[in-house]
Amino acid sequence: MEKFDYIENPHRRYNPLTGEWILVSPHRSKRPWQGQVEKVIEELRPSHDSDCYLCPGNERIGGEKNPNYEDVYAFQNDFSALLQNTPKGEYSDGNLFKAKSESGVCKVICFSPDHSLTVPEMKLENIRKVVDLWCKEYKELGDREDIGYVQIFENKGAIMGCSNPHPHGQIWASGLVPLETSKETETQKEHFEKYGRTLLSDYLKSELEKKERILLENDSFVALVPFWAVWPFETMIISKREVSNLLDLTDEERTGLADIYKKLTLMYDNLFEVSFAYSAGLHQAPTDGEEHPEWHLHMHFYPPLLRSASVKKFMVGYEMLGTPQRDITAEGAAKRLRELSKVHYKQRSK
Repeated sequence: MEKFDYIENPHRRYNPLTGEWILVSPHRSKRPWQGQVEKVIEELRPSHDSDCYLCPGNERIGGEKNPNYEDVYAFQNDFSALLQNTPKGEYSDGNLFKAKSESGVCKVICFSPDHSLTVPEMKLENIRKVVDLWCKEYKELGDREDIGYVQIFENKGAIMGCSNPHPHGQIWASGLVPLETSKETETQKEHFEKYGRTLLSDYLKSELEKKERILLENDSFVALVPFWAVWPFETMIISKREVSNLLDLTDEERTGLADIYKKLTLMYDNLFEVSFAYSAGLHQAPTDGEEHPEWHLHMHFYPPLLRSASVKKFMVGYEMLGTPQRDITAEGAAKRLRELSKVHYKQRSK
């Protein structure tokens, strides 16, 4: 009887952070592609765009004018998904029709005054300023009694819904803990109560021993392709120490986070030699007034590109109706990323 091989045979993989399973079908990566192919346009952007509402000195859509900021800059989103003045209340019509009000704060973080840059092209010291601003906003928003979770994230690229190419991210701070982080709170709490260690410290220890899916490592953080990855080139950044949030990081660790953030996104750009699209976000302890020793700081990256700069991954059919599925194994994706040049493709072409 043929022996099962999880690198070659169809199988399910367990995600301990969400308690969910994914389907992996390695043999399907060999199929010819006759599906959607995107047009790839490599934009040459100016350092300052007079029409960009995020550039220094420009007027935003709401009428406010940006200051002539020189590094990072944060402001309240002019089109916030959450509003501070939402009336408290709920709607109920039997057991099947329920709604509850939700309030919060949405902010925009400009990473740089230079409109032409993206994270992998920024200097390390300037990315460190982004990390410091993340810490500042996490503390200020998290200290508010009406905020239970602070979600920091970045959407890069038009195909990920980014409406402005200026280097920036967002923060959505809500009264309740969102769905994905609620799942991670429960799974991490269960593991911590059982073993007295964080789930991700045990996971990271095993990954460092195996080395199959490790991409990058410095003194403070590790970047890897998670065993349970769904997106073709999905990755995670995990802190080496058991820290629950950004404020637990030392000065050296903040620099370490900036360093691995830059190197991982540079790796992405080099994969298909294009400004690589993704949604990325930090997951850390809720700010709901409770102690969360189970939480372990990490950052998720979900990129949509599949085979080239012109072929992207959609969640369709069985993935929406049954179980998330992937063709390229996590091990294959990690190997491909590790073999890339460490010099940004734009620099190599000069």
